[in-house]
Amino acid sequence: MTSTQADAVVVGAGLSGLACAADLTRAGMTVRLLEASDAVGGRVRTDRVDGFLLDRGFQVFNTSYPQVKRRFDLRGLRLRPFTPGALIHTPQGSRLFTDPTRRPRRTADLVPGRLASGRDLMALGLVSALDMLSPVRALKRGPERTTETALAAAGISPALIETFLRPFLSGVFLEEELETSSRFFHLVWRSMLRGTLCLPAEGIGAVPAQLAESLPPDCLVLDTAAQALTDKGVRTEDGGHWEAPTVVVATGAFAAARLLPGLEIPPTRTVSTYHHVAPASPLGEPTLVLDSRRRFLNTCVQSDVAPTYAPAGSALVCTSVLGESGVEREGEVRAALGEVYGTDTAGWDLLHVDTVHGALPAMIPPWPLTRTTRVAPGRYVCGDHRATGSVQGALASGTRAAREVLTAAAPGRSH
Repeated sequence: MTSTQADAVVVGAGLSGLACAADLTRAGMTVRLLEASDAVGGRVRTDRVDGFLLDRGFQVFNTSYPQVKRRFDLRGLRLRPFTPGALIHTPQGSRLFTDPTRRPRRTADLVPGRLASGRDLMALGLVSALDMLSPVRALKRGPERTTETALAAAGISPALIETFLRPFLSGVFLEEELETSSRFFHLVWRSMLRGTLCLPAEGIGAVPAQLAESLPPDCLVLDTAAQALTDKGVRTEDGGHWEAPTVVVATGAFAAARLLPGLEIPPTRTVSTYHHVAPASPLGEPTLVLDSRRRFLNTCVQSDVAPTYAPAGSALVCTSVLGESGVEREGEVRAALGEVYGTDTAGWDLLHVDTVHGALPAMIPPWPLTRTTRVAPGRYVCGDHRATGSVQGALASGTRAAREVLTAAAPGRSH
């Protein structure tokens, strides 16, 4: 039986746990970060299969998040950007909805009447300007309703919602009803307008790996699954006991509820991603592709974004759908991809299918954008399910947990 002592034990080395552990060690605390898997990242992982980099689910990295700016060496991640905007497959053909301030030479589809009416373009432009220029605190305190209700109230027609906004935002929120909190929508829309969506050259797993590099050598303990919390710390499945007066549970929502009975957790979203190998790129540009018929959430040629995702002479096409979806649905997805990309997909190979349970919390209003992490003396919980379903939300929740732990540990305070 292994026994060790520390000032704090953090359970889970996803983004939230890594941020919490980093802040606590920086403040001088001895921390043990326990991770059940063989590497850090939680849901933010990359696997190498036959020379391809496979992110677990379709993921992007947004450079504008405050926590990203604070914590990461962006140059070290070797980021590769997506085209600002999305290519939408419609019954009338493909239309490019792009940011005219960034790609002024590719705005032909923004001519009124081609993709949207002049009134719709003005309404969406006003929403974008307000979100981009308003202080964050104003967006957080704005009226809260569903995203669909907020878009309609802004004067955006059902036609534009169905053609572009619902297909696009379904991939962001992992739900098709646009029932996600409008406050979160405005914050995400702002972040997309102010930042760049990218992929690290070595896969999304490079993001948590960079966080882990800042930890002391004896902090991170892999392949060590927490079984239960005890009065003195954490008991692990291998029979070990890790003693500490403070325990921070930084796992996903379901695992957190198992370790902290009675913890209220939100419903979550599940997403599946098909990784196809094609002999050549069916697109030739780093652009997110949407389907107005919503036969999938989104698709992209990831090797067009970052060539390092695929060996030379092949292309990696990644396509996400809502919910659990095994190989049996692959034929439907492949047929839709053939139509959307305008190519014969019969020769594509299915390399892998990823299903991510609890990929995002269901942020149905009223949704608190942040909440306390302290659940009992010496017991804390953090993660995107305690904030917002995003890289920013996970990192911010871990940051808050560390701050509340340090506040409780101050002289004269109780854990």
